[in-house]
Amino acid sequence: MMIETRGLRKSFGDHVVLDGIDLSVAEGTIFALLGPNGAGKTTTVQILSTLLRPDNGEVRVAGHDPLREPDAVRAVIGVTGQFSAVDNLLTGEENLLLMADLHHLSRAEGRKRAVALLERFDLVDAARKTPATYSGGMRRRLDLAMTLVGNPPVIFLDEPTTGLDPRSRHTMWQIIRDLVADGITILLTTQYLEEADQLADRIAVLDQGKLVAEGTPDELKRRIPGGHIRLQFADVNEMELATRTLGDGVRDENELTLQIPTDGSVRSLKDVLDRLAHEAIAVEGVTIHTPDLDDVFFALTDRTNIQKGSVR
Repeated sequence: MMIETRGLRKSFGDHVVLDGIDLSVAEGTIFALLGPNGAGKTTTVQILSTLLRPDNGEVRVAGHDPLREPDAVRAVIGVTGQFSAVDNLLTGEENLLLMADLHHLSRAEGRKRAVALLERFDLVDAARKTPATYSGGMRRRLDLAMTLVGNPPVIFLDEPTTGLDPRSRHTMWQIIRDLVADGITILLTTQYLEEADQLADRIAVLDQGKLVAEGTPDELKRRIPGGHIRLQFADVNEMELATRTLGDGVRDENELTLQIPTDGSVRSLKDVLDRLAHEAIAVEGVTIHTPDLDDVFFALTDRTNIQKGSVR
């Protein structure tokens, strides 16, 4: 595992921020931390990146202990987030060259790496311009490019797309996918549930300092009731036959549909269709509706003041 925590605890005074968190992040994967503000997401990243000391628990990043080997941890990680580290007085290229100097690269190697990153992040035309002229998406790309100057195998992305327009957010998503395809391990905190659903191999949901759920996006969705198979029929007689055959279901006589509860699995769909076929009941259309991460988040954190689609 590239990132591991066991029994991670952190308090500020009497306020418990992390209460025994266990995480395991495999190499070359995206692991997302979800949770409302104050759940402990950023505190977790700060501990993993050596910026905070935990009160208790074990932590390993690429095999190194952030407490005993902080320099070793810093050498293998990159951190970027919603608050850009870009220097507005330098050009995009100069920002990258500065990072190369900080990583003690030779002038030739630093310039070579800067050129490669400018091309990779589609910033060649803006290389000689200051970030004050950049769009929000361009600044985020430059910030991430600066993080990659040192070729870190582990990257912490703390809400990397907050405030970006949908096009820029999707561009950043593709960049993140490409990084993982290159073998980089990413720990992502995000307020956008769709972002976690699109990107993460595994998701941990934090609430009030506790880990309330962990699994793949599909595993988390299957934990929440409400999934159903929606069957469309050509006439009311076929719908009546299906109702008697399948039993438990919700009918809509105006739409000629029948909703059957499901766990979202292929097996449950096949079972329904096989039972209908056995009785020679014709179905005009079939759709499967499963809970999304919004439903998971609301159910697990019981927060009624969170907007649909994001964690505020």
